[in-house]
Amino acid sequence: MAARKIEADTPELRAQWGDWTFTDANREKADWHIKKYPEGRQKSAVMPLLDLAQRQVGEETQTQGWLPLPVMEYIADYLDMPVIRVLEVATFYTMYNLEPVGKFHVQVCGTTPCMLRGSDDLIAACKARGMKKGHISNDGLWSFTEVECMGNCATAPMVQINDDNYEDLTAERLDTILDALAAGEQPKTGTQEPGRHTSEPAGGPTSLKEMVDANHDYRSEW
Repeated sequence: MAARKIEADTPELRAQWGDWTFTDANREKADWHIKKYPEGRQKSAVMPLLDLAQRQVGEETQTQGWLPLPVMEYIADYLDMPVIRVLEVATFYTMYNLEPVGKFHVQVCGTTPCMLRGSDDLIAACKARGMKKGHISNDGLWSFTEVECMGNCATAPMVQINDDNYEDLTAERLDTILDALAAGEQPKTGTQEPGRHTSEPAGGPTSLKEMVDANHDYRSEW
């Protein structure tokens, strides 16, 4: 569902990003990642270096960050590997944004467990704020992507916004989170269900209750 289209390589893009380099701090981090791997295997660090680059671009643009083609070419040169190999990684993993995004990248899971628990309502709430696939909202705050399973089925429906997950959502709860982010606040991450801490059963366990307080041995009861 996520769009995987690289931003067009234009003279304007080259003018803005053609001379891009790591900051001193990120160069130090990049070299630290490279040293994790044996001599001659520096290409193995491509994923953390792409992440570093995306985050630096995000800081420079006040967005979640993305990877312009000249930036990916810089990473390829840094690791002495063909540009196409960097592109193969960046286009495969949806954690890398290939086009400009807003300050907050809202990724709504639309896979079956989330869909059955109301993800359509979450998508409608996003659209009501002017979000649509492949576009940045007019105020520059929001980018929207519908994605496949992100592994929070027990607390569905959920969204990921930049680096944080928000779970057990309703349209109203999502609106509260988006309002807080727009106001410069940091809303509570994780489950939004009152009284729930992680993915434990809502309302408490219905079986194996003795395991709550002790490592109860049930074998004699089987």
